[in-house]
Amino acid sequence: MADSDFMRIALTQARAAAAAGEVPVGAALVRAGRVIAVGGNGPIGQHDPSAHAEIVALRAAAKLLGNYRLSDCELFVTLEPCAMCAGAILQARLKRVVFGAADPKAGAAGSVLDLFAHRQLNHQTQVQGGLLQAECASLLQDFFMRRREQTHENASPLREDALRTPVERFEALPDYPWAAHYVSDLPSLDGLRLHYVDEGPRDAQQCYLCLHDAAAWSYAFREQIAAGLAAGHRMVAPDLIGFGMSDKPKKEEWHDLVRHGQVINELALRLDLQHCVVLQQSPQEMMGPMLTAIDSSRFKNLRTDSISIDSDDAAYTAPFPDRGHQAGLRAFARFACAPDKRN
Repeated sequence: MADSDFMRIALTQARAAAAAGEVPVGAALVRAGRVIAVGGNGPIGQHDPSAHAEIVALRAAAKLLGNYRLSDCELFVTLEPCAMCAGAILQARLKRVVFGAADPKAGAAGSVLDLFAHRQLNHQTQVQGGLLQAECASLLQDFFMRRREQTHENASPLREDALRTPVERFEALPDYPWAAHYVSDLPSLDGLRLHYVDEGPRDAQQCYLCLHDAAAWSYAFREQIAAGLAAGHRMVAPDLIGFGMSDKPKKEEWHDLVRHGQVINELALRLDLQHCVVLQQSPQEMMGPMLTAIDSSRFKNLRTDSISIDSDDAAYTAPFPDRGHQAGLRAFARFACAPDKRN
């Protein structure tokens, strides 16, 4: 078996840990080309702060071999070992450690510190990082994204007069990798939860506020966001209430342009957007001119990028699974130029 095969076994352990509610880290301990022990993260379930995947695998191997010295063994782990695990690895006299994703917050194999580089120690373990890095990192990123979403869900209870599109409908959207941000305590929201994308340097010289039209949501700006980030800009793309990942009032009467303008203006104040270019999806939209009229010092310019959408595209229909979720579409069809293509 190749090193990548052993790492995939460790990834299987990491996925099992995630399914159990643990941070998805997995490990496989190899001797003479054969896996003799595996481990997955277990501090929460085992009520044990030392039950990291590496420690679990080391304990199992030591018990199997009847020896706490594992000098002819190699460890494959999906995340760079922390200081505790690095110390245990050195105590076990492992021959080699191979990890997948680096850990910039707690990694002790070169990211934060490098315990393996101290030549004063009476044992040196060979270390290799970056094996199947993207796959290992993706597993962790997906886990923490879901945890953040759950935290936001719990922190922002759904109003009885609104709906919230299930998060599963937004999974695996092409070219839309950005973290979800939510806010529900703006005065104009009155407890409704608004979703927005906020990417790029906070002190960027140029900021763009991307406003979707009456038949779309922030997904429509995915290409503009990517291009802006490549140019070093800050890119902010909210979903208006009733659209995208934001809450959706059940009644059309909630919606009017002035209220939506107040919400976006309050969001801009909260995010401290300065000298912002308002980028709207079509020239007929009225939200952009309204914002520049509200605060011409904050919203300096108005620009239009005409973006056509396919109303049958699953990404655009994702926020609106049934008629109950479509009140915003029907309301905007009355006072915006874009037709309601989903009725």
